[in-house]
Amino acid sequence: MTVAKVLLATLMLGVPAPLAQATLAPSTTEENGTMQQHPYIGMWVTGDGHVRQELLPNGRYDEARGTRQSAYQGRYEVTGNMIYYWDDTGFEADGEFVNENELHHGGMIFFRER
Repeated sequence: MTVAKVLLATLMLGVPAPLAQATLAPSTTEENGTMQQHPYIGMWVTGDGHVRQELLPNGRYDEARGTRQSAYQGRYEVTGNMIYYWDDTGFEADGEFVNENELHHGGMIFFRER
């Protein structure tokens, strides 16, 4: 979504711009029918391998815990080095990419799976 579309939506909805942008802007931008990928897409795993979180290119995530596949699913958005999650059950969370291979989220440290 372009900045102009976000601003137009903001004016139409009467929502403050930062909230409108967080609500309306996807984590990846669709242009010409394809999704542009950000550098954090892929599998992230805790050091003990218990929690595995896959960030998908369509702005969705799928998190497994232990033997429970797809324990949590929802959408995510990345802004700078911050990631924001909206679980399908309504739970919200965030995290921070401290570098290109390390994510801090929910009191856990995830590493990019290679």
